[in-house]
Amino acid sequence: MVDVFEQVEEELRSDRYKRLARTWLPVVGGILVLALVAALGWWGWQSWQTTQADKASAAYDRGMEALEASNPTGADVAFTEAAKVAPGAYKALALMQRAGIAVTAGRMPDAIVLFDEAAKVARDPIISDPAALKAAWLVMDTDASLEAVEKRLEPLTAEGRPLRPFAQEALGMARLQHGKLPEAREIFVLLQRGLDVPDPIKQRAQVAISAIDSGTAASLADTVRAQALIPAAPAAPAATSPAAPAQP
Repeated sequence: MVDVFEQVEEELRSDRYKRLARTWLPVVGGILVLALVAALGWWGWQSWQTTQADKASAAYDRGMEALEASNPTGADVAFTEAAKVAPGAYKALALMQRAGIAVTAGRMPDAIVLFDEAAKVARDPIISDPAALKAAWLVMDTDASLEAVEKRLEPLTAEGRPLRPFAQEALGMARLQHGKLPEAREIFVLLQRGLDVPDPIKQRAQVAISAIDSGTAASLADTVRAQALIPAAPAAPAATSPAAPAQP
C-alpha cells in the first residue's frame, strides 16, 4: 500500500508541475524575449549614437581646417553637416561656429538665430550661456526694445550662472543705451563691489559710473538712436571673373 500511495502522490506532483509549467512558461518566455529585444535595441541605439558622434567629429574637424585655410564657405558647409548629425554639445558648438562665420560676413540676423539655436540645444550652461550672451550682444546693436534685451539677459544674471558678471555688464549697458541711467548705475555699482567679478569688468563699471555721474552718459541713448538712422553704405559690387561674365 505504501508504494501505491507514493505512486499516486508522485503523479499528483507531476500533474501540478505540468499545470504550473503551462501557466508560467509563456510568461517567463515573453519576459525573456522582451529583455532580449530591449538589450538589442539599447545596443543598436548606442552603436548609432557612436556612429553619429564620429561623423559629427569628422565634419567639425573639416570645418576647423577650412577656417584655418580662410575658407569660410567650406567651413560653414562642414559645420552644417556636423550640426545635423551631432548630439547635444557637439551640435551647439557647430552652430556657434556657424554663427561666428555669419558675424564675420555681416549677416547679423542669421548669427542671432544660430546663437539662439545653439543655446537651446546645449544642456550645459557652460556651453549654452556663451551662445545666449553673444546673441544678446548682437540684439543690443539692433533696434530691439529694452524689454526684449532684458528678457534675454536676466536669466543669465541669476546666481550661479557661469557668465553672470558679463551678463550683468551687458544688462547695465543695455539700460544705459535706453536712457535708464539710475538702473544702469545700480548694476555697475554692484559689479564694482562684487567679489567674484573679473578686474576688467570692474574697471569698465567704474568708467560707466563716472560717465553717468558726470552727465556724459546722458546723451548716449540719443547718439545710439542717431546712429541707427544713418543709412548703411551700399555694398561694393562683386568683381566679375573674365571666365564667367555676369548674366544680364
